[in-house]
Amino acid sequence: MADDHLLPEMIDLWQQTLSWQPTTSQQSQFQQLYELILAGNRQLNLTRIAAPVEFWEKHLWDSLRGVAMLLQEASKTKQQAIDIGTGAGFPGIPVAITLDNWTVTLLDSTRKKMAFLQTLIAQIGILNTTTITDRAEALGQQSQHRQNYDIALVRAVGPASVCAEYALPLLKIGGLAVLYRGHWTSHEAETLPNAVEQLGGVVESTEAFTTPISYSTRHCLYLRKVADTPDVFPRPVGVPAHQPL
Repeated sequence: MADDHLLPEMIDLWQQTLSWQPTTSQQSQFQQLYELILAGNRQLNLTRIAAPVEFWEKHLWDSLRGVAMLLQEASKTKQQAIDIGTGAGFPGIPVAITLDNWTVTLLDSTRKKMAFLQTLIAQIGILNTTTITDRAEALGQQSQHRQNYDIALVRAVGPASVCAEYALPLLKIGGLAVLYRGHWTSHEAETLPNAVEQLGGVVESTEAFTTPISYSTRHCLYLRKVADTPDVFPRPVGVPAHQPL
């Protein structure tokens, strides 16, 4: 493997920022993931983030920062998680590699990307991950998926209220939605609680943090499901994006 395709280990930085560090096996799987994403990029335009250090920060570290508070306790508990709009497999695949007692479902509507991810998962040997090609609005109305998950991860999918409408119907009562955000405004912070309440949830916390290498500001929102989501949600495919709550 050429040096320009070798991921940095960043053991100290993992430990300092997340109080966690990958095992040798996990580091090897991260490296395989990186190489396979680079190879897949030639056909599928999976990500513009291709340099090793940037990939480490913006895909691996960022994916795990969203579940940082779960890394210790979650290693002891089995969780059903779903990554909504997974795209190139983030944050779901790094989370699945790290928390191998979780079951992680990767959801996206782009058939070619999901076929690629199915192959990638098999090549890396990730045994706790499945893929579904569908829309979140459709899945949220299917009885085998509605209120079936403990954790929902949503990254770079749309406005926060839209992400909430995708995620909360899929969660069990007591479940947690993690919304990965870059920019976060006071207006969004004011309007989100009303949307979340309509969906049977509450905004439990908002965390602002700085990435460890590029010092970019990021946010994670944590929504707790506290009541049944009314049957009308999620609304039909396309409606949440065009008419946010």
